[in-house]
Amino acid sequence: MTSTSPPPPLGTALTLLLATATGLAVASLYYVQPLLGLLSTQFGVGSAAIGLLPTLTQLGYGVAILLLSPLGDRYDRRRIIVIKAAALVAALAFTAAAPSFAVLCLASIAIGLAATLAQDLVPAAATLAPEAQRGQRVGQVMTGLLLGILLSRVAAGAVAAVAGWRAVYAGAALAVALLIPLLWRGLPRFQPATQAGYGELLLSMARLWTTHAPLRRAALAQGLLSVAFSAFWSTLALVLAGSEFGQGSAVAGAFGLAGAAGALVAPLAGGLADRRGPQAVIRAGALLVFVAFAAQALAPASLWLLVVVAVVFDLGVQAALVSHQSVVYSLDPASRSRLNAVLVSVMFAGMAAGAALGSALLASFGWRAVPALGAAAALGALAITRRR
Repeated sequence: MTSTSPPPPLGTALTLLLATATGLAVASLYYVQPLLGLLSTQFGVGSAAIGLLPTLTQLGYGVAILLLSPLGDRYDRRRIIVIKAAALVAALAFTAAAPSFAVLCLASIAIGLAATLAQDLVPAAATLAPEAQRGQRVGQVMTGLLLGILLSRVAAGAVAAVAGWRAVYAGAALAVALLIPLLWRGLPRFQPATQAGYGELLLSMARLWTTHAPLRRAALAQGLLSVAFSAFWSTLALVLAGSEFGQGSAVAGAFGLAGAAGALVAPLAGGLADRRGPQAVIRAGALLVFVAFAAQALAPASLWLLVVVAVVFDLGVQAALVSHQSVVYSLDPASRSRLNAVLVSVMFAGMAAGAALGSALLASFGWRAVPALGAAAALGALAITRRR
């Protein structure tokens, strides 16, 4: 976009392209979760060590959100999107060919760094959408993101059961590669919003953190809910493969369908937040997460209970996220991309911590320790939401 050439309207075709690209980008973070049992066997590492893979991926994503997202305000976002998409293709292909567990750990970090492409695509949709349709168009792109998170597990589990885990990453690399020319042709150039230097952009995010108490509360509460979210999904494949359930990667991946059911309902929380206020929805979401994990920790082992838990706590986490975004975006409209970077970076730091803690607790105390962690994290989030 230039000052003399207005952006083309964000039509249905471009919205679908952005939603698809966002879904594929964020899916790259989650392919590993139903594959952990297979990877543990192939590389001969235990449940605690194999938990490094989702931990490093989420940590890489959180760090890159904090350090790279401000560049979208400084440079042409289309160029950044294409460069990150190419980097993601390379990282996925590197993962598919990884000869050792150490190399796989490095590839996991690379995937996390490049998958921040998703956080460039959503602001692009917000910039291109007409004001009267902005909420609708951004919501459609966010639906792609949520489905990418949850259906990635279904796809990874099914493909791995038929063709092996390397085929999951090879296929993902091909899918993203096919989108690159479409993104380059479909997106216009974006005029930089600021000429501030990189260091100044980073410092501005620190100032936003210290200035806005609602931002700190939202980030910390959502970060704790992300601990619970990641602890469950990062250990699910290992739990299902254990003696209590005896299931393989295909069943672990199919749990993504249960999570998707919760995520598709969660956008309704936005309308509820408008009517009742976001804090009420945030507290209700955190309470759902607590109840789901408390039930899993205390009830007898049951595959059907795990399905219900996945639906309920995913609904709670996504409802809280939508409402937290409503709170954060209202603080300073001129700094929304950086406010989002702060919120998402803390959220994914929580996911990295959840993956690490969940794997360690599973290895040391058994599978019931994981939902106990989730319930405790949800209680912490509830406590934060009640602070003023």
